[in-house]
Amino acid sequence: MQKTPKLIKSEAENEQALGIVEDLMHRERSPEEDEVYQLLITLIEKFEQEYYQPSQQNNPLSMLLFILEESEKSRDDLVAVLGTEDLIDNILNGQEKINTEQARKLGEFFHVESSLFME
Repeated sequence: MQKTPKLIKSEAENEQALGIVEDLMHRERSPEEDEVYQLLITLIEKFEQEYYQPSQQNNPLSMLLFILEESEKSRDDLVAVLGTEDLIDNILNGQEKINTEQARKLGEFFHVESSLFME
């Protein structure tokens, strides 16, 4: 692993962290790498919230879309995890919020903290 994760304070540091996350996302991770992976996702989200959307709280939908895109999973994978296509459509177009149980399932599916998907 490169170095100890730290607070992200610039777009360049954010890009670097995103690169590490992408690398870790596409391979088997040791328990230590998984901790770094989880931590980096949290740090990236914190930076992006403050830098790009300072007035918004945690945005579960944008986090879901980001992780979905980065993991190269599909909408169909979400249907398999959460249930019906209608539910996925409603979540992805913002008509329905992700509930606690759905957040838990998404966290397990993507191997990230379920809190990323909750407001």
